[in-house]
Amino acid sequence: MPPARSLLLSAACAALLSGLALAPVPASAAAPAPAATQAAEDAELRALADRLLVQNAPEGAPGIAVLVARGDRVLYRGARGLAEVELGVPLSPDQVFRIGSVTKQFAAAGLLKLVEAGKVGLDDPLSKYVKDYPNGDAIQVRQLLDHTSGVKSYTGIDGYMHESIKRELNTAQLIAVFKDLPADFAPGQDYRYNNSGYVLLGAVIEAASGRPWHEYLRETLLQPLGLAHTRYGDVRTLIPGMVAGYARRDGAVLPMAFLDMSQPHAAGALVSTLDDLWRWNRALHGGRVLSAQYYREMISAHGKARHGEYGYGYGIGRMPMHGRLTYAHGGGIFGFASYLLYEPTSATTVAVLSNDESGAPGGIGLEAIARQLGAMAMGAPYPPARAVPVDAAALASAEGVYRLDPQRAWALRADAGSLAVQRIGGGAAQRLTPVAADTFVYPDGIARLRLERDGAGKVAAMRYFADGEGESERSARSEEALPAR
Repeated sequence: MPPARSLLLSAACAALLSGLALAPVPASAAAPAPAATQAAEDAELRALADRLLVQNAPEGAPGIAVLVARGDRVLYRGARGLAEVELGVPLSPDQVFRIGSVTKQFAAAGLLKLVEAGKVGLDDPLSKYVKDYPNGDAIQVRQLLDHTSGVKSYTGIDGYMHESIKRELNTAQLIAVFKDLPADFAPGQDYRYNNSGYVLLGAVIEAASGRPWHEYLRETLLQPLGLAHTRYGDVRTLIPGMVAGYARRDGAVLPMAFLDMSQPHAAGALVSTLDDLWRWNRALHGGRVLSAQYYREMISAHGKARHGEYGYGYGIGRMPMHGRLTYAHGGGIFGFASYLLYEPTSATTVAVLSNDESGAPGGIGLEAIARQLGAMAMGAPYPPARAVPVDAAALASAEGVYRLDPQRAWALRADAGSLAVQRIGGGAAQRLTPVAADTFVYPDGIARLRLERDGAGKVAAMRYFADGEGESERSARSEEALPAR
């Protein structure tokens, strides 16, 4: 019963390990395992990566590329599928992909470099840089970074992504698309992921640096760090190594729809490679991009963007991975999907890139691939979901509607020796794997559902554990009738 997600991860909900540092962590932070044990674990990880690629990237279709590294050592680098379906060109792990919203952490770090230089203040009003923006005196720069500004996301405008997204627009023209729309909430009073905030962030970068946002990032971050394949994804330029992007309709593979890359702007217009993203993780989280003060500011969640120990920092999310704090972000853009993850105690990076905008159609999704591989790389793999027999009467007794709040409810139904869960009002049914009495694992191999019974043995609620353990969401059983299938 995971809540609907935007282009990237939702706030996670598992307990943070106590005493985890929020400063850059060197690659040597985790104690090395004995050589023989480490070799066996590395072989197990490679086998898991191969298996996940086979399961999620069918032959003869757009594919997935994966890199897993621990510190400065790559543990796995591989790809499966086609870089260009029409010509049968195979995908390889050194090719270039659009990275969508993973761009946001580059933009956030670039902005923080301007803060370090004294050219921007996090508490500065937006009006200091974008003179005529409505209510700009009340919107702080930091609220653009963590989606607490209340600005309406232009990518959510009804019908906008069909035709209007094809136009080439400069920064001022793009801001004019959404500037007069009603705000979602007063600045700082709530959290809602949106792309307009990062367009405005790009405008702040341009005003403070005197350079187009992407040229500023190239000069300040990309070139100094040697990220030779990370760049603005200009559709009017040939990009060496760039793969073709694809969409799907009713299961059929189609060429991706066109969008002008001026419009994703600082919210999502970069392209990159697996190795460049790994190098970026090493630099950002290893103290080579920001001072300790502003690195901590970037990876911390503040105010309404904070959910317990998790939430959203500046261009990067805080989430659990088998109980450990992880910094991660996903991306989705026409033709492509991406996921980048970093676990600090073991300095583990997982980068997953796809030239299918659905990520892993019919599979578990790029986030789940990254989390499974990351957990194994850090030495704490998620337990395998081994099915156990369940009494049919026990399954039947759980059928019903379970409500989290007035807007969200799920239907549970018995399904061939297990249960299937489906959000009411949208979403496909997911068949769960029974692994213990009243305990079921989702198809991603991570999330778990547990039934709660009252003193009489009747199912009274279900709990959803996004990380398989730790904190959970409880949905009480309702008297509502199961909807028709």
